[in-house]
Amino acid sequence: AADKINLIPQDFFAELCEQIIQHLKHKIPGVNTAELCQRIQTSGVEINVGDIAKIVNIVSFLFSTAARNNLSTEELITTLGSAVSTLPKHAVQVIRHVWNEQGKSISVSEDARNMATVGQFVDMKWKLGVAMSSDTCRSLKYPYVMVTLKVADPSGQVTDKSFEMTIPQFQNFSRQFKEMAAVLETV
Repeated sequence: AADKINLIPQDFFAELCEQIIQHLKHKIPGVNTAELCQRIQTSGVEINVGDIAKIVNIVSFLFSTAARNNLSTEELITTLGSAVSTLPKHAVQVIRHVWNEQGKSISVSEDARNMATVGQFVDMKWKLGVAMSSDTCRSLKYPYVMVTLKVADPSGQVTDKSFEMTIPQFQNFSRQFKEMAAVLETV
C-alpha cells in the first residue's frame, strides 16, 4: 500500500485523512472513494478505486486503533515504526499533522467497540422507466423502477447498489416502508 500512497499527491492524501477522521467522528457517513479517485486521476495520477479503498481501510484502521489506545501523536508515529521508513515522507507528515490536530476529538465508546459492523445509508435515487422493446420482443411496454442506494460500509467506503423492480415489487417495497414509518411514529 505504501507504493500506492506514494502516488497520491499530498493535498489529496490530506483530504483523504481528514475525511477518515470526520467519518470516525460520525460527522460524515464515509469516504467517497469513487469521487476522490476520479479527482486524483484527473490530476494525472494513475490509480484505481480499489487502491484508494485499500488506503482508506489502512488509514482508518490506523486512526481508529490509535483512538482506541489513546495514543499521542509521537506514540502513533513511534508505533508505525518500520512502516515510517516505507511510507512516503509526505504521508507521515500528513498523518502526524491530522492526528495532532484532530486525533483527540475521536472518542471510541465501549458501545461503539462492541457494535456489529453494519453499513450506513447515505442516499437513495430512483427513476421510473419503460422498456419499449428488446431483441426478442418487439413491443414490451414494460414499466419498472430503478433504485440506486448509496451505502457506506463500516470502514467508510461509499458504494452504490442498484436494482430494478417491477411495479408490483415496488408497491410491496413502498408498503413495507409505510409500515416502518407507522411503527416509528409509535416510538
